[in-house]
Amino acid sequence: MFVLRFIADGMLGKLTRWLRMLGHDVDYYRVAEDKKLILLAESKKRVLLTCDLVLYRQAVTRGLNAVFVEASDEIQRLADLAKRFAFKLEINFCISRCPKCNAELVAVSKEAIFTKIPKGTASYYDNFWICIDCGHVYWQGAHWKRIQMTLDAANSRLRLL
Repeated sequence: MFVLRFIADGMLGKLTRWLRMLGHDVDYYRVAEDKKLILLAESKKRVLLTCDLVLYRQAVTRGLNAVFVEASDEIQRLADLAKRFAFKLEINFCISRCPKCNAELVAVSKEAIFTKIPKGTASYYDNFWICIDCGHVYWQGAHWKRIQMTLDAANSRLRLL
C-alpha cells in the first residue's frame, strides 16, 4: 500500500483522523490562514484537502494538487477520496498512524502498557498499539464495530461511484 501525504484545513478534523487510521500521513491545522495552508502544501508537497471553495480555487490557481471536499458526511468523504486516489478503505495496523498526532503506531505487549489502559481492558483484549510520539494506546475495543461499520458503508458507496 502506498501512503498519501495530505494537508487538511480546520473543517476536516474527523476526516483527518480516518485518513490517519487508514495509514495516510495527514498534517492538520485547526486554525490557519489560507495563505499559510497553501504555502505548507506547496513546500511539503502535500495534497490540500479543504471544504473552503475560495481556498481550493487559490490552491488550484497556484498549480497545487487540491481536493474540494463537498460531501457532508464522513462515509461519502472517505468513498470519494478512496476513488480519487485509489486506496483501500481498510485498517492495517502495520501502517496505521495515530489519529491524534499523526505519528506511527507500533505493536506493544499487554504487559508494557498495562498501567496505561482501563483495568478490565487487559482481560478482554490481547493486541495493543502505542503512538511513538504522544504515547496514546489503541486496541480493538467496543468501538471497533462502529469503525468497521463506517468503513463497510464507505466501501458500499465506493462501489456505486
